[in-house]
Amino acid sequence: MEFSETVMTGAGMFGIWSPPAFRGVVDYGTWEAELLEDHDLFRHIRAGVLVPIHIHSDGAFQFLVRIGTVALPAELTAREREYVVVTSEPYLFVATDGAILSGIEHAGARPGPHLHVPLPPGRWQVIVSIVDWTAEPGMQDSRGDPLPGALPDFTLLMNPEHGPAGYRTAVETFDRR
Repeated sequence: MEFSETVMTGAGMFGIWSPPAFRGVVDYGTWEAELLEDHDLFRHIRAGVLVPIHIHSDGAFQFLVRIGTVALPAELTAREREYVVVTSEPYLFVATDGAILSGIEHAGARPGPHLHVPLPPGRWQVIVSIVDWTAEPGMQDSRGDPLPGALPDFTLLMNPEHGPAGYRTAVETFDRR
């Protein structure tokens, strides 16, 4: 199962988050108390209700979320693997009522622009990859915009948890090189 959408942020960070965990975020004051500081983000990451996609850049980016099963895990396609720039270690995501992917500033009871992912309840492993779609020949128009069929900027793989696993808990999604 796949879901794709252009999502934007003005905060340099996206996140895939659990709607019930942020129902109490109803205004800037409650958002600030839950999500402003790294130690707040870390608490939500460790609880499995937030997977950060921290890119230190504002803008609109194309996301693809691919959901797998135990029998057929979600993986990068051969084409995506050819143009992948960096891939995160797995994060834990505990779904109780789907998931929402948005700019971190849009997390809350009334999310701003977002992608709703109808994720079944359970414990999921989430891996985030940045894909350089611009490196694939023939996928840009004369202005540098993506043509139909271009790869997304980000591919998220969500697979049911299987066996004991160590999870990334860093606010920084990717290790700096």
